[in-house]
Amino acid sequence: METNEIEIVKNLKRLTALHFRTLKPANDESKTCIAQIEVLNYLELGCVITDMLKLCILALDHDMHNVPEKKNQAINVSLVLETVLQMFPLSEMEFLSCIKEIVGE
Repeated sequence: METNEIEIVKNLKRLTALHFRTLKPANDESKTCIAQIEVLNYLELGCVITDMLKLCILALDHDMHNVPEKKNQAINVSLVLETVLQMFPLSEMEFLSCIKEIVGE
């Protein structure tokens, strides 16, 4: 490789280490990755999961008739959106912007 290409590869490796933080490699040989979210406790985790499920049911059925014990409970959309925001790979998006600058397109 030419010197310029070697420098580009070095820069890409450095940027990758800085920005690719959302997914962590699993500790096994499966080549899978793990995305973690932060919750206060099991109750908050349970609320996030049930609210996501209720939101999906609402999106599909437009009502909660399939989940009678939950039909009078509000969905904490803010908690669902906060969780999704934690999962959004913003740092990786920043990395892609850096790549675009390096490539020059």
